[in-house]
Amino acid sequence: MDTQFITSMAIILATFALYIFIAVYNKAKATSDFYVAGRGVPPIYNGMAIGADWMSAASFIGMAGTIMMLGYDGLAYIMGWTGGYLLLTFLLAPQLRKSGSYTVPEFIGDRFKSNTALIIAAICTMIISFTYSIGQLSGSGVVIGRLFEIDAKLGTMIGVVLIAIYAAFGGMKGITWTQVAQYIVLIVAYLVPVIFMSLQITGNPLPWLSYGEIVGKLGELDRELGLSEYFAPFEKGTKWQFLALMFTLMAGTAGLPHVIARFYTVSTMKAARWSGAWALLFIALLYFSAPAYAAFSRFILMTQVAGSKIADLPAWTKTWVDTGLLKVADTSGDGILQWNELIIANDIVVMATPEIANLGIFVIGLVSAGAMAAALSTAGGLLIAISSAFAHDIYYRILKPDATDKQRLKVGRITIVVATLFAGIVALDPPGAITQIVAWAFAIATGTFFPALVLGVWWKRANAQGLIAGLLVGLAVTLSYIFAAKYGGFTILGIIDTGAGVFGAIAAFAANIIVSLATKPPSQEIQDAVINLRYPEQMTYKDGEVYMNE
Repeated sequence: MDTQFITSMAIILATFALYIFIAVYNKAKATSDFYVAGRGVPPIYNGMAIGADWMSAASFIGMAGTIMMLGYDGLAYIMGWTGGYLLLTFLLAPQLRKSGSYTVPEFIGDRFKSNTALIIAAICTMIISFTYSIGQLSGSGVVIGRLFEIDAKLGTMIGVVLIAIYAAFGGMKGITWTQVAQYIVLIVAYLVPVIFMSLQITGNPLPWLSYGEIVGKLGELDRELGLSEYFAPFEKGTKWQFLALMFTLMAGTAGLPHVIARFYTVSTMKAARWSGAWALLFIALLYFSAPAYAAFSRFILMTQVAGSKIADLPAWTKTWVDTGLLKVADTSGDGILQWNELIIANDIVVMATPEIANLGIFVIGLVSAGAMAAALSTAGGLLIAISSAFAHDIYYRILKPDATDKQRLKVGRITIVVATLFAGIVALDPPGAITQIVAWAFAIATGTFFPALVLGVWWKRANAQGLIAGLLVGLAVTLSYIFAAKYGGFTILGIIDTGAGVFGAIAAFAANIIVSLATKPPSQEIQDAVINLRYPEQMTYKDGEVYMNE
């Protein structure tokens, strides 16, 4: 065994031991622990948990690689994902917390007094979370595959086993406190390499300041090689695709069931708002660093790897070629590796860069631990969302209302194991890059839950018939566009599959509003309940009057 493997394994095992200890200490003993962590998580720690839940394998592993490949166009991911938290924090999170629901489908079922709406919302939750979890399991395969120098597919199956055990054991309470630890691990693991690279390349330890200098040099290198400039706008797509993707990610953030569920774990509306504020700060630390990470990685590859003799390539190239995620081919036959002969998958940039930049075995091991923390933390939240959609919203609310806590916990844990297994099978041959797969999940959330929740909270005239029409139409339009664009090459205004949510949202809003206006309005009781959501917990709205609670 080499020193790098031993160091990486030691760091990963140490962090795993920490996660397991926290999960055991905070094991869910009741359904409120399993689904909403007993509603007692302080805002700052909930903000960390949201950050870990949010900074998935797509953010940790895939974000910098996507920006490195797409340049300016990749910034839509950062602006969309960051801006979405502002929407969620100010537009929906406090109101949803006041509703007292455990899940998004439960809120929809109670708000519209419709079991049909609840079932459709639960199915949408499972589709969104299942799609998202494919990206996380694919990311765990990248990490484990590199660590053990095995095929990424085998690494994915190992990740399936780890995540299924981890998520099924602790429920939301255990996951919340392990996510706090995972946030600390992953943010340190992300910042250390980018700070070292900044110091190594520019002599400045602050990558957020030195980043501009490197972007300028990359532009010069691109011109020398006859490539489109790294940060020339809309070189890889149209401005409409950029805007559609940004909107899809922003609105999708505000509609993701596993993210919204985090706001149910705090005690008050005020705590929900502060959770969002803390989360935005913690998330910004990574997202402000991703463009610098991408630029530094591209610069090192272009100046220190491209142009080298293929016979003298460093050892890291062989280990990554073995994973199937890096390809090196001397197509020109000159024995020199040209930039266009190096085919590097988006998803390995963050993992490979510490080796490429010779940052040392400790940093390499730290990044491996951070990547696993990112995949585990988000996968845990997604699987709880799938579990709650079936075990709580369908099994308990519809099929067996008299089920005991023990029965509900058992069904919830079985659902997690089954969902992880099926997602793992799909992740063995993922239909796209991690960020692309995750963008599909956001598109579906944009086309279904975003219109449903915005209208459900802010338009008292929205009724069950309109809600059902909006969910079904939005889901159908979004999925149809994703498949047509991905596999049929169909686009509108150059908008590809990752921007499909914009069409789903338009269709869903239209269907919801038109059908609601064409059918009977909700009862006065429901309309009063909708208005009541907008007031703090100390106040209650009823019959046109606002009362102070005692």
